Amino acid sequence: MRTERHWWNGDRTVRGRRDVFIRTDGESWEVEARAGGGAGGSKIIPCPGLRSAEILAGAWMDGQRKWQDVAT
Repeated sequence: MRTERHWWNGDRTVRGRRDVFIRTDGESWEVEARAGGGAGGSKIIPCPGLRSAEILAGAWMDGQRKWQDVAT
């Protein structure tokens, strides 16, 4: 899967960092929500398409923190 979109919450601490990814292989889509940076835990949810992946990613970002788009 290749990363199509990536956001992070701007918190550089291991405990506070959160990342959200949208990935695709060209046919299937998934959203990953990660806590704690690269060594942290994550949850991956398959999605039927890009639009549903965008909706899920938006829900995980919940607007309570200032999320930043990471260039992929």
